[in-house]
Amino acid sequence: MLAGMSPVFVIIGSVFAAIAALIHVYIFVLESLTWTKESTRKVFGVRSAEEAELMKPLAYNQGFYNLFLALGAVVGVIMIWAAAIPQAGFAVAIFALACMVLAAVVLITSNRRMARSALIQGLAPLLAIVFLVLGCCTAAAA
Repeated sequence: MLAGMSPVFVIIGSVFAAIAALIHVYIFVLESLTWTKESTRKVFGVRSAEEAELMKPLAYNQGFYNLFLALGAVVGVIMIWAAAIPQAGFAVAIFALACMVLAAVVLITSNRRMARSALIQGLAPLLAIVFLVLGCCTAAAA
C-alpha cells in the first residue's frame, strides 16, 4: 500500500486534502446552487439581486470547476490508500491540489482585497501538498 512512504506525513497530507476538498465543495454550493441568495451575495460582495443574476452563468461554471478540483483531490487520496499503485493517486491528488493553490494565487493577484478568501481556498491544499511530498521524500531518503 504505502511501501516506501512515511505513513504519518501521508495521513496528515490526506487530512489536509480532505479539508481542501470540503472547502471547494462548499464553494461549489455557494457559486452553483445558492448564488442568488442574499447570504451568498454577501459572501462574494455582490451588491444586488440583479447583479447576481447577471453573474449567475459565470458563477455556476466556476462552481463546477471547484467541484471537479475537490473530486480530483478525493479520488487521488482514495487511490493513495486503496490502489495497488499509490503513486498514481499522488499524481492525481497533487495535480488537483496544485490547481487549488494556483487558483488562490490568481485570486489574490487579481484583487488584493481577496487575501482572506485566497487564504481560505489555498492554505489547506498547500499544506496537503507539503505533507504528501514529505511522505514520499522522507521515506525515500531513509
